[in-house]
Amino acid sequence: MSLQNRRKLLFGAATSLGLAILPTHVLAQTFDGFDDDRLYQDSNGSLFRRRGGQYVPYNGRVSNGRPVPDSQTDLDAEAYARRRAERYGEPPPAAEAPNQTPRQQQAGYPVPPQEPDNGPIDYTRAYAAIANEPFPVQAIPYKKFNPIYLRQEVDFRTNEPPGTIVVDPKAHFLYLVLPNGRARRYGVGVGKQGFSWSGSATINSKQAWPDWYPPKEMIARRPDLAREVDKLQSGLGVPGGTRNPLGARAMYLWQNNKDTLFRIHGTLEPHSIGKSVSSGCIRMINQDAIDLFNRVEVGAKVVVLG
Repeated sequence: MSLQNRRKLLFGAATSLGLAILPTHVLAQTFDGFDDDRLYQDSNGSLFRRRGGQYVPYNGRVSNGRPVPDSQTDLDAEAYARRRAERYGEPPPAAEAPNQTPRQQQAGYPVPPQEPDNGPIDYTRAYAAIANEPFPVQAIPYKKFNPIYLRQEVDFRTNEPPGTIVVDPKAHFLYLVLPNGRARRYGVGVGKQGFSWSGSATINSKQAWPDWYPPKEMIARRPDLAREVDKLQSGLGVPGGTRNPLGARAMYLWQNNKDTLFRIHGTLEPHSIGKSVSSGCIRMINQDAIDLFNRVEVGAKVVVLG
C-alpha cells in the first residue's frame, strides 16, 4: 500500500472515531453541561447550579425561578410559564422585579425576601393566608389543631449546636436548636410504618415551590400517581404549585454526599400533622415550612431520632 493511501486510510479512521465519540459527548452535556435545570440556594441567598454532583455559583439570568440559557429568549420563558399555568390551572409565577438581583431570588420560584418573625408568636398572624407568594398559601384554622403541634419556643436540652434540626418522630416534633437551652418547635407528620427512618443527614439545598419527582417505586405502589405526573425538564413529576405534595418549601436531606430522597417540606394535608402517614418525608404546615426555611442554613445538620 502506498504512503498516500495509508495516509488516507488513517485520516478516514480518525474521522470515523471522532464522529463516534461526538454523540456521546453531546448527550453527556445535557442542561448546558449541568446535572439538571434547577437552581440551588445557600443560606446567604446566593444561587448555584449542580455540575457533576458539585455546586458551582450561578450569576446568569433567571426566569420563573429557573436558569435561562443565553440561547433562550424571554419570550420562550414566558411561553413555558403559560403552558405550565394552562396545564395545571394555576396562575403563572409572579414576574420578577426589573432590578432584582440573584441574591434576592429563591431557588424554585422567585419569592420576596422575608425576615423571620422573632417576636412572641401570634398564631393569628403566624397561620394567616400569605398573599405575596407565587402561589396562594391558605390560612390554617389553627384553633382546630391540637395546640402542642403549633409553632412555639420551648426548653430543649441537647448536645447539638444551635442551628441543628432534631426530629422526634414518635412525638411528631421538629426542633430547631437555639442558644441557651431553647428550641423552636414545630409539629410534623412523619413516615408511616415501614417507611420511617432515623440517623443524621445534612440539608444539601433549599427550594421554594419545588417540583416533585416521585420515585419509580412510589409510582409502582400507587398507580394513581401516573395520572398526576407530567413530563418536566428533569423527568416525570408535578410542577411547583398548589397541587404539589411538597407544598411551599422543601429542604433536601443528603447523607455521605448522596441524596437520601427524604425531604422536610410543606404539605397539602395540614390535618396530617401529628400523624405517621408519609412515605418517610417530614411534612409541615406550609406556614411552618416557610418559617423554618427562612431560619435554617444550607449545610445544617439534621438528626432524626430512632
